[in-house]
Amino acid sequence: MRPSGAPAEADIAIVTWQLGRPARGAWMVDARCSWGRPTVVVTEPILSDGRPFPTLLWLTCPWLCQRAAARESAGDTDQWRARLAAEPELADRMRVADGAYWSRRAQVAGGIDPCAGTGVAGQRDPLATKCLHAHVAAALGGLADPIGLALLATGERACPDDRCAGALVESDA
Repeated sequence: MRPSGAPAEADIAIVTWQLGRPARGAWMVDARCSWGRPTVVVTEPILSDGRPFPTLLWLTCPWLCQRAAARESAGDTDQWRARLAAEPELADRMRVADGAYWSRRAQVAGGIDPCAGTGVAGQRDPLATKCLHAHVAAALGGLADPIGLALLATGERACPDDRCAGALVESDA
């Protein structure tokens, strides 16, 4: 499932608006919200200039990004790190999700993982949680990331007001 061809113009407009800049490298929409807007993009693991890019699944939805940032500010990152250290079953599930991330990145890269040794959020240690956004993106991207799945279970997966529709209005102006 390598990103190939250009994303639809509407998706480019929305993702650019969501990120506040164009997405890096070759990418395609990997998950959409209930409004049909891009929520997660999968990015080619090697940028056009040849540099490796470890973040395979990128959360683009501003509403979900805001929710993840609020959880990070509330100290959830440290709480997850402590739980992963104290709960062997949870740690095992995170290691499995991290391995699936590596495998998917290698598949997208064409068989070789250019960022081997780094998993979700570009981390070498899957239990060293640092970016809840990346875990949410992994879960929305179909991986059984226990942190992302738990965060998604605490609320809605889409904003209540289709705020990303504004990107299409702005791009037409």
